[in-house]
Amino acid sequence: MNIDFLLIGHGLAGSVLGYRLKQSGKTIRIIDEPQRNQSSKVAAGLYNPITGRKMVKTWNADKLFPEIKPLYQNLEELTGLSFLIEKNIYRPFLSFEELNEWMGKSAEESFEPYIERIFDHSQSAFINDPYGGVLLKNCGWLKINELLKGMENYFKEEILFQHFDESKLQRKDDKWEYEGFRAKSIVFCNGLGAMNSSFFSYLPFAPVKGEILEVKQDFAPEFVLNRGVFRVGLGEGLFRVGSTYTKDDLDQGATDRGREELLRRLGELVNEPTKKIVSHKFGIRPATRDRKPFLGKHPAVDNVYSFNGFGAKGVSLIPYLSKIFVKLILEGEPLPKEVDIARYFKYI
Repeated sequence: MNIDFLLIGHGLAGSVLGYRLKQSGKTIRIIDEPQRNQSSKVAAGLYNPITGRKMVKTWNADKLFPEIKPLYQNLEELTGLSFLIEKNIYRPFLSFEELNEWMGKSAEESFEPYIERIFDHSQSAFINDPYGGVLLKNCGWLKINELLKGMENYFKEEILFQHFDESKLQRKDDKWEYEGFRAKSIVFCNGLGAMNSSFFSYLPFAPVKGEILEVKQDFAPEFVLNRGVFRVGLGEGLFRVGSTYTKDDLDQGATDRGREELLRRLGELVNEPTKKIVSHKFGIRPATRDRKPFLGKHPAVDNVYSFNGFGAKGVSLIPYLSKIFVKLILEGEPLPKEVDIARYFKYI
């Protein structure tokens, strides 16, 4: 069977890219191995314009964030499901200096799309925020598992759940042949699986493990809390709390150390006891050494591409980057240097 694109991986990256290519009139097949660890399926799904301990505007926010809501709402209409949860995020300040700094930022035009309100006093006795905080807008979270299930139904026979054996991939004439398919191009969207690929093993992935809890608590504000940990309300007193960030124990699964760290940080954020731990999960993020994705065309092999390395920010990165990636592979339009894998060609 002749197709235009063979995609390896059906996490959030492969799913959205497959949708973009189909919307462009291209024929696709997706190969996915669901039993492998997939960070998309345990990710928190937050999209947050202000991140990190220093509370800075996330990289390229002004290009990324206008694309988030339109894409996921289109996928909701396509699948008949609801998985985009628009929620304000409240980030407490840690000092008067931080409060004053953000009072200044609130007057800057570049921050206007992301700041709902600045508070100079605590918003609840249940929150550890004596200096107030910033309420962010144009943010929320994505139910990634529900999106992926909906997209499986959308792709139907175009998605194959099986092991991808790269040794069976052969180049014949101007096509890539794999188990009965003849594809013009192949795109690796398989997260850390690309580390074992003969095409992209040179890319400097930096895997990071994240652990998350689901806990029972009573305090249920209308917003997501995020400082030290995020606390996302799932309804009926259930909250998702995360996440840890470690490079050292990738093979140890969910750990007691991770659980205790999350509970400690939650206790520093919310002045309320945890009634019950409902679940404790982990995932290995396909992070990169410079914290920028790996997009682009292989330097020496025709029609082999990488759409990978989104780390913990896939929900916010993928809508915009999938759009410009399709322009690369269909129209030859260059990628921004920050995400183009050409930045690592000297290491091949």
